[in-house]
Amino acid sequence: MSISLLSAGRRPAAGRSLRLRAWHYLRGLAGLAGALALAACGGGMSDAPPPAAMLPPPAAPIAAAPANSLGTGTVRIGLILPLSASGNAAAAAQAMRNAADMALAEFAGADLQILVKDDGGTAQGAQAAAQAAIDEGARALLGPLFAHSVAAAGQVARNAGVPLVGFSTDANVAARGTYLLSFLPETDVNRVVRYAASQGRRSFAALLPENAYGSVVEAAFQQAVPAAGGRVVAIDRYPPDRAKFAESARRLATSAGSADAIFLPDAADAVPELVKLLAANGVKMASVQLLGTGLWDDPRLLGDPVMAGGLFAAPDPAGYRAFSQRYRARFNQAPVRTASLAHDGVSLMAAIVKTQGAAGLTDAGITSPSGFNGVDGIFRFKSDGTNERGLAVMQIEAGTTRIVSPAPRSFTGAGL
Repeated sequence: MSISLLSAGRRPAAGRSLRLRAWHYLRGLAGLAGALALAACGGGMSDAPPPAAMLPPPAAPIAAAPANSLGTGTVRIGLILPLSASGNAAAAAQAMRNAADMALAEFAGADLQILVKDDGGTAQGAQAAAQAAIDEGARALLGPLFAHSVAAAGQVARNAGVPLVGFSTDANVAARGTYLLSFLPETDVNRVVRYAASQGRRSFAALLPENAYGSVVEAAFQQAVPAAGGRVVAIDRYPPDRAKFAESARRLATSAGSADAIFLPDAADAVPELVKLLAANGVKMASVQLLGTGLWDDPRLLGDPVMAGGLFAAPDPAGYRAFSQRYRARFNQAPVRTASLAHDGVSLMAAIVKTQGAAGLTDAGITSPSGFNGVDGIFRFKSDGTNERGLAVMQIEAGTTRIVSPAPRSFTGAGL
């Protein structure tokens, strides 16, 4: 049975559709002081993909609710967060807990009880939290937030035949039975490259950061360009040392003479400077289409005149604005960007249970090809644990953005 979060019993607030967004990959941790973003990219998983999760038959309702739980439904779901971790991770975790509570209130007839477990931001804590939730009757797990924690909790979940939907942005920890709800870099790269190719761009160059994120987007770029009918004419990398940006820009300018699109997947503290350096080295920026990722969705970058006309893929921002307004009204503060992940994770579980019962919390139920609709539009999980999302293409104009290619409303014929 196909499932949609909106058509499966969600009560829209103020008539607004609900979409899912979480600051793609590194942006998924925006506002968490950078260190949190890097932590989400760490870790890995060496296990072979497990067989399809086989869940036990529904148990009778458990009368006594654990002390740290949300809701009073009959189907228990574990929510693993770094509530006692240091720094901004704990603040993010609390916002995600709030958003989970908000999702229960917004989903009409949600038959869930959320068992909130603290992993302390560690792999060992995640293993213990996952086991505790399963021991208390959890039929599925949401979280953890960091890659190393998702990998650790995923092992416990697979051993118990319980599906896990994590919040990490590192596709290395995805596997059948361990699904990632966050935005992944590959989605942005594919969307913006395809759109540029549809507008006649054929020769692509890239100037990439010399870090793990740069490696991920480079691999996606190398696949996306030929798939869209283009060719990669040059790729170069630049180190973290800003004093060395000029040399990298000079090399790319020399080797990318035929490029009509240049991909610069980095944040506001690097991209405008790189653009200026490329121009200083002879690149005719007026004839080149600048391409980026969701990291460009930053007022500092949007407001720089050298970025005018640049394109990047992102969710339609209307959904998150509505979510943020509801969150602020309920909790008297703005949410961190990752809060929508917990909100839509709970809504996802509630939708499956509402339409299929607890028995629907399986790999087959979670990987419904029709997908789901959340705070930032459509999404669906692949059998390998990664996801696909319907994104819009945004163009920078006078310090803001406009949508030049709307996000698809369904996966049928979406060309994602």
